[in-house]
Amino acid sequence: MPPLPYAPNANEPHIDAQTMEIHHGRHHQAYVTALNNALKDHGQLAALPLQDLLAKLDQVPESIRTTVRNNAGGHANHSMFWPVMGGRGGAPTGDLAQAITRDLGGFDKMKADFNAAGAGRFGSGWVFVTATRDGKLALTTRPNQDTPLMDGQRVLFGNDVWEHAYYLKYQNRRPDYLAAWWNVVNWDRVAERYAAAKAGTLGV
Repeated sequence: MPPLPYAPNANEPHIDAQTMEIHHGRHHQAYVTALNNALKDHGQLAALPLQDLLAKLDQVPESIRTTVRNNAGGHANHSMFWPVMGGRGGAPTGDLAQAITRDLGGFDKMKADFNAAGAGRFGSGWVFVTATRDGKLALTTRPNQDTPLMDGQRVLFGNDVWEHAYYLKYQNRRPDYLAAWWNVVNWDRVAERYAAAKAGTLGV
C-alpha cells in the first residue's frame, strides 16, 4: 500500500481532505487487502509485478480471477492516481506538451475530450491517457477497476470517476469534479511518467 505522497488536504479546495483520507485509507487499502488474500496460496502470481499480473489474467485460476482482476486493477489504478495529483495544475511543457498537441489536438481539446469521456463513462470507471514506447498518446476509458494494463498498454495518467472519488464534495456533479481535477494535476510527475513510458520502464 503506497503512502499518500502529500497531506490529505494538499488538493483543497478542489478535492477535500476527508475524501482523500477515505479514498486512500479505506478504498485503496481494501483493494490491497483483498488482492493479498486472493493470492495468499498462489506464490508465483503474488511475486509478479502488478502490471505483469494484470497482463496475464488469463493465467490466473478461474476461482480467483474476478477478485484478482477487480482488486489488482484497483491497486494499480490508485497507485498511478495519487502521484499524478498534489500539484498546482497549469499546463504541461516540453516533449509532453508537444505529444498532446500532436496526438490529442492540443491541451484544451485534450482536457475537453477527457472530461467528456469521463462524464460519459456510465456507472463507475476511469478515464485514461495512455502512452506507447514511441511516445504516442491516446484517450480511453475503462469500466469498474479495469485498466489499459490488462491489454499490455501503459497509463500516462487517469482520473477516477467512481462516486467515492468525489461524492462528498460534488455529489452527482461529476462534470464539475472532472473540471476541477485539472487544478491539482502534477505535470512534473506526469512528464516523468511520459519519459519512463518511452524508456520502457513505466510500471503501473
